[in-house]
Amino acid sequence: MGDNMARGDPARVGNGWLAANRANWDDRTPIHLASRDYDVEGWLRQGRGPRPREAAALGDVAGLHLLHLQCHIGLETLAWARAGAIVTGLDFSPAAVAAARDLAERAGLADRATFVCADVHRAVQALGGATFDVVYGSLGSLCWLPSVDGWAAQAGALVAPGGRFFLHDGHPLADALAEEEAVFAGSYFEEAAPEVCDADVTYTDGDGRVAHGRTYQWNHSIGEIVTALIRHGLQLEWLAEHDWTTWRRFAWLVPAAPGEWTCPAGTPRMPLSFSLLARRPR
Repeated sequence: MGDNMARGDPARVGNGWLAANRANWDDRTPIHLASRDYDVEGWLRQGRGPRPREAAALGDVAGLHLLHLQCHIGLETLAWARAGAIVTGLDFSPAAVAAARDLAERAGLADRATFVCADVHRAVQALGGATFDVVYGSLGSLCWLPSVDGWAAQAGALVAPGGRFFLHDGHPLADALAEEEAVFAGSYFEEAAPEVCDADVTYTDGDGRVAHGRTYQWNHSIGEIVTALIRHGLQLEWLAEHDWTTWRRFAWLVPAAPGEWTCPAGTPRMPLSFSLLARRPR
């Protein structure tokens, strides 16, 4: 999660975490658009759809209304549009939302894609009370939120009766471990105080630097995530913990399947990501 991270003081952090994180993600947007990791030009040229494992989990989405919370520049959102869904992406970064709208035009998907600039904690209001067949949360989203319960309240309210909620994110155990070795560097559980990170680079390649380097992040345990979703009206259908992830969370991970990283052979397996599917009763 970056360099020089220390447990923050809530009194010192105050309410400035949202503005700080938004400024950081505004700075990240042009760097990510130009990075090899996101490979925007290749994505446009090759017509890539959703990740195969995610597509298998959700099945046929043709004609379904899908909402992607914290969508960043919209590549994953638009991948679902390529699979036939009518998509809406929501993100708090004006720069990212502008980029997502531009990519929708360039990909020929603007007629089935809408992007809304809003804080996820106000998603219900920003979307005018609309509900969706599928609400989708993607990798690297939960660590930016101070309360998993507040997030779940929004997510649960946005799922239509009979609709589904799907989440695929980094495992909170892996997020609590130090970068260099598998020892705890932070809390596994949600804490009131954030971890404060000062870093002028993002997780992608490239020489670009962010001007607003301070960010605030939180971890949330699997139990806290699942319980929050159930509390807000969703019924868990399944939960899976994976010994792989889609980015090189630790330098000692090795390539597994295409686009996936895992622990070296002969070493103990550990959870690196997880996914879950929940449904709102009719």
